[in-house]
Amino acid sequence: MSAIRVDPAGQASGLESNLARVLQAGTYLSIALVAVGVVLLVAGGGSPLDPGPPFSLGTLVQDLAGGKPAGFLWLGILGIVATPGVRVFGALAGFWRRGERRMAAVALAIIAVVALGVFAGLMTG
Repeated sequence: MSAIRVDPAGQASGLESNLARVLQAGTYLSIALVAVGVVLLVAGGGSPLDPGPPFSLGTLVQDLAGGKPAGFLWLGILGIVATPGVRVFGALAGFWRRGERRMAAVALAIIAVVALGVFAGLMTG
């Protein structure tokens, strides 16, 4: 099992700190997108408590380009959902590069469980 490497200043180094930055940046960006969407929604006379628009991947880019709140809200939500997955894929690649096959296998197992859950959800509607 991998130990977290710590530099003399007490900070995690290498893979662990890079993965932490991915989570931090992804979370901040996603929250900023949701905040922009909420501001646009309220400025347009809507309420964050009203039911939101349905998700449509086909109109996401158009909504963003048109400054529509739905585009920012949905992109932020997608970012919040995708950020942990990006972190696990990064861990898989990093562990594999460092030769930590057992930890890479754990990351791969996590990805497989999530993929199975998504597949099951899609199949059951």
